[in-house]
Amino acid sequence: MNGAPAQAKATPSWLPVLLFGSAVLLISTGVRSSFGLFLPEMTQARGWSRETFSFAIALQNLMWGLGGSFLGAMADKYGSLRTLLLGGVLYVLGFLGMAWAETGTTLSLSAGVVMGLAIGGTSFGVILAALGRVVPAEQRTFAFGVGVAAGSFGQFLFLPLAGKLITTLGWQAALLLHAAIVGVILLLAWGMRGEDTAAARAGQVRLSDALGGAIADRNFHLLFWGYFVCGLQVVFIQLHLPVYLMDKGMSANIGATAVALIGLFNVIGSFAAGMLGQKLSRKWLLAAIYVTRSVVIGLFLLVPLGATSVYLFSAAMGLLWLSTVPLTNALIGQRWGVQHLGLLGGVVFLGHQIGSFLGAWLGGRLFDTFGNYDYAWALLIAFGAFAALVHAPIDQRPSGAARAAAPA
Repeated sequence: MNGAPAQAKATPSWLPVLLFGSAVLLISTGVRSSFGLFLPEMTQARGWSRETFSFAIALQNLMWGLGGSFLGAMADKYGSLRTLLLGGVLYVLGFLGMAWAETGTTLSLSAGVVMGLAIGGTSFGVILAALGRVVPAEQRTFAFGVGVAAGSFGQFLFLPLAGKLITTLGWQAALLLHAAIVGVILLLAWGMRGEDTAAARAGQVRLSDALGGAIADRNFHLLFWGYFVCGLQVVFIQLHLPVYLMDKGMSANIGATAVALIGLFNVIGSFAAGMLGQKLSRKWLLAAIYVTRSVVIGLFLLVPLGATSVYLFSAAMGLLWLSTVPLTNALIGQRWGVQHLGLLGGVVFLGHQIGSFLGAWLGGRLFDTFGNYDYAWALLIAFGAFAALVHAPIDQRPSGAARAAAPA
C-alpha cells in the first residue's frame, strides 16, 4: 500500500527527462555523424589535404573528451539545464564557423575546439548522468540503452539528410542548416529541468573526493583504456569509411548509406545492450563486443568488396557501434555510484575521445603517407583484441565509497 503511490509518483519525474534527453541526443549525435560526407567536398573546395580535415575532427573529439569532463562535473553540481544551454550555443557557433572557415587553422578552431566543447555539453556524458540520477537502479541500464538508441536513430536520420543537402544546396548551405537544427537543443534543454533537484543533492558531495577515489582504483583505468579503443574504432569508421569506399570506385551514396545503416542497426544494438546489461555481466558483454568488432572488420577486408558486403558490414558494426556506451556508464554507476556519474563518466569518456582523436587523425595521416588505409584497418583489429583483454580483470562490485553512499 505504502509503496504504490511512491512508484506512481516516481514514474512522471524521470520519464520527461528520458524523453527530452533522448531528443537532445538524437540531434547532437545525428548532426555530428555527417562530417565524413563533408570531408571530400570541403577538401576539394578549399584545397586542403585529408589530414587537415581529419586533424580538425580529431581535435573536436579530443576537446569533446576534455570539455566533457568539466561540463559533466558542471551538470553534476548545477543540473543539466545550464550545461545544455551552453553546449547548444557553442554548437551553433561551431557550425557557423565551420561553414565560413577558409584555412586549416580556422577549421580546427570552429569544427575542432568550439564544436568539440559543444558536443561535450550536449551528448551522452551529460544526458546519461542526468538519467542515472533520476531513474531507479533496476531500470537504469535500460534507460541508458534507450538514450543511446535515440542518438543512433539520429545518425540514421541525418546521414541521408546531410547527403541530400550537400547534393542539392552545396556543402556550405548544408552546414548553415545544421547550425539551425542544433539550435533546437536550446528549446529541448528546458525539458530536463526535472533533473536539477537530484543534481543539487549530488552536488553536496565534493567532486574532488569522488574523482580521487575513482582514480586510485585500478578498475577505473581499465575502463578508461577499454573506452579508448571504442573511440579509435568508431570514429575512424565514421569519418573515413565513406571516402575509403569512394577510393575503391564506389559512389558517395553508398558511403552515406553505409554510415546511415550503422546508425539504424545501432538502435537495435544499443537497446539490446541496455536490456542484456540488466541481466548479464557488463564487463563480459563489453569484452564480447570488442572481440566481435575485430572479427567483423577482418571479414569485411577479406571478402570481395561490393555494395552487399558494405551493407552487411554496416549492419553488423551497427549492432556493436555504441552498445558499449550504456554498458560502460552502467558499470561506472555500479562500481562508484551515480552521484558523480557526469564527472566520472566524463573522465572515462576522455579515454574514448583520445582514441577518437587518433582514429580520425591517424586515418588521414596513414592514408597521406601510404596512399591507402591498410595499416589503419589493421590497427583497428589489433586494438579490439586489446580492449577485450583489458575488460576481463575488472572488478564490478561496488567500491567502498559507493557502498557507503548507497543508503543516501
